[in-house]
Amino acid sequence: MDFNEQLKQFANRVESLKDTLQTEEATKTSIIMPFFQLLGYDVFNPNEFVPEYVADVGIKKGEKVDYAILIDGTPIILIEAKWIGEPLERHDSQLFRYFGTTKAKFAILTNGLIYRFFTDLEEPNKMDERPFFEFNISDIRDAQIAELKRFQKASLNVSEILDIASDLKYSNEIKKLFSNQLQSPDDDFVKYFLSRVYGKRQTQAVIDRFRDIIKKTLANYINELMSDKIKNALETNEELEDSKTQPSAEAKQTNQSEKNIETTEEELEAYFIVKNILADYVDIKDIIYKDNYSYMCITYKGMVTRWICRFYFNYDSKKFIAIPDESKKEIRFEIQDIYEINKFKDQLVEVLKRYIKA
Repeated sequence: MDFNEQLKQFANRVESLKDTLQTEEATKTSIIMPFFQLLGYDVFNPNEFVPEYVADVGIKKGEKVDYAILIDGTPIILIEAKWIGEPLERHDSQLFRYFGTTKAKFAILTNGLIYRFFTDLEEPNKMDERPFFEFNISDIRDAQIAELKRFQKASLNVSEILDIASDLKYSNEIKKLFSNQLQSPDDDFVKYFLSRVYGKRQTQAVIDRFRDIIKKTLANYINELMSDKIKNALETNEELEDSKTQPSAEAKQTNQSEKNIETTEEELEAYFIVKNILADYVDIKDIIYKDNYSYMCITYKGMVTRWICRFYFNYDSKKFIAIPDESKKEIRFEIQDIYEINKFKDQLVEVLKRYIKA
């Protein structure tokens, strides 16, 4: 199993545990230490992964950071760990103090769900106020996984990470800025477009009137770009499939017998739960089900090659939801009732986004 698959499985573990972790210590031992173990560090070797690492601050002696990762006896990464339900914002200053008293080049602030990576890009030996890399383990993207791999023990290269940290930091800041503007354009953003398309005086009333127009126009344009890309990919895929295969006699018989399939109310209710989960990301008309004898398949735009999940509700008196991994391999999860489908929101959204980006 490669690192990507291991990380996705670990994310599922975090999702299943997060509501049961009531203390900082439980968070550390259940998900934070296992996370760094996944990166290849021996969390039980005090010469490599040091708990309660002393980082004296000024006249304060005995100040300790939760963990330090040492390479050849030198601290390289400081880790401040908090309870999974703890907001991280108010703890930046605490890690800031520790950073300046050690030789560490990186600092990580985490609650086991959010991970924020800091360094000293703006001033040597002084931790930046903003992280150069951040991700949510429950919604980690492929590009973020690629960056996280740089912190694996086997491939850790401090100079290389520092070289790309600046670009990564500002790239992420630009993405956040653009995302915020798409959601709620501020006056300066609106004025930028008005200065190029509107020849009259830009009063506040004009700016307010065009704010929603610009927001909708940009959203529609992005959707059009994605739709064109998806359409081209699907058409190419269909052409390849049609050129390779012809329906067999068995397939024709199956298609004929599908007319007798009965879709249950429970399956339909599960289908509508998924539609509701994904309604914020695509037109709900694009979430379509296809019923089979052994399972119901929920697809994107009706394409079985773009399946989002499958329901097995008559499987040995048990219920399962199956979700595809990146290679479309089916991963099954047992559920007690259909309302537990909501627990898999992040995974379902991730699958859908893979198809939208394709």
